[in-house]
Amino acid sequence: MVITVDPELEAVLNAYAEKQGVQPESLALAALRERFLAPAPPVVPQDDWERQLLSAASDCGVSLPHSALSSDGLYE
Repeated sequence: MVITVDPELEAVLNAYAEKQGVQPESLALAALRERFLAPAPPVVPQDDWERQLLSAASDCGVSLPHSALSSDGLYE
């Protein structure tokens, strides 16, 4: 599927993506997933160890693109 956006929407996507340090395509895909896919069910800890592990974790809010995890992506 190819989606063509008008120049106004492209400018807004580029601006938001730059602020978040992600590619505009990644930002658009995340917005589409959030809008159209059902949210994942909450994780229910099964024991005290899992409860402590989940309480220590934090949501960073953004995932790195696969390219950022390659050795070339680390230096860009």
